[in-house]
Amino acid sequence: MTEIQTFLKQVVDETKGTTAKLVAVSKYHPVESLREAYDCGQRVFGESHVQELCMKYDVLPKDIQWHFIGHLQTNKVKYIAPFVSLIHAVDTMKLLCEINKQAMKNDRVIPCLLQVHIAKEETKFGFTPQELLSFLEEGEWRNLNNVKISGIMCMATNTDDEQQIRTEFKTVKQLYDQVKNQYFNDCDCFSELSMGMSHDYHIALQEGSTMIRVGSKIFGARNYET
Repeated sequence: MTEIQTFLKQVVDETKGTTAKLVAVSKYHPVESLREAYDCGQRVFGESHVQELCMKYDVLPKDIQWHFIGHLQTNKVKYIAPFVSLIHAVDTMKLLCEINKQAMKNDRVIPCLLQVHIAKEETKFGFTPQELLSFLEEGEWRNLNNVKISGIMCMATNTDDEQQIRTEFKTVKQLYDQVKNQYFNDCDCFSELSMGMSHDYHIALQEGSTMIRVGSKIFGARNYET
């Protein structure tokens, strides 16, 4: 086993006994590293730059599920709409409408997650919990037939304070349950709570995450010049 495959297996083993899926965050990592993870059985990869995602999609096996996990600009949606499996970080009605428009052009229904801003850092994107509830209550999203709201995602504060991280994840899990009960009670498609990254996925799993996004734990430090 390569080093990447060894670390990947460790993370996969840690999700056993849970229902959580692993998104291997491969941004800034070379195609060769993704092939190593693929050869170990990993099929879900996360990217946050459209150009890099399209390049990797072109050269890697077509049974890979590609998740877009970064802040997505509306003018870039058209490039990934033909193949993306899940868009993690939808934070405006404008973006959701553009995804719907491009999905329609490609005769697809694209699953999306609504991003909640729970962290204490201003640089994070997303709806506040109240903004999310207001957005759903307004109901415009119900008219979009080519997107499927499949759940919620968040990023916790980048801190060593595990209690703060746990509190933030608990808050988002409670919000997820509220949204599920109020707006998607009869919709099986609303089932994903994407929270937890390399430094905090253990806590996220304990607090009910159904999808963890792990990169450096598997692939090592990123090469930003790639």
